[in-house]
Amino acid sequence: MLDLRLYLLQRISALVMAPLVLGHIAVMIYAAQGGLSAAEILGRTQGSLGWALFYGLFVAAVSVHGAIGLRVIAHETLGWRGRVLSGATWLVFLFLLSLGARAVWAVTVP
Repeated sequence: MLDLRLYLLQRISALVMAPLVLGHIAVMIYAAQGGLSAAEILGRTQGSLGWALFYGLFVAAVSVHGAIGLRVIAHETLGWRGRVLSGATWLVFLFLLSLGARAVWAVTVP
């Protein structure tokens, strides 16, 4: 039952990530085409609740998706099972989430 829930959770996270990836790519193309500097980009993102929510959701979805994907790889290649596999999955999730949260904080909080 847990495997089915994780499978569904990974697919849902992919559905959330798809439009966010497209949005991120569109914003990066716009910034590059417009010749915006890093300082100008930060000037537009700092203090913006919208950008914080956009990239916060992106980070959460990527963290879930990546941790579950690495869980499957660890199970298939390393033979990890049970508590070791679950613990490693949680550690990867928390690591990815903390890295992403730091990045979102850095670009959205003045």
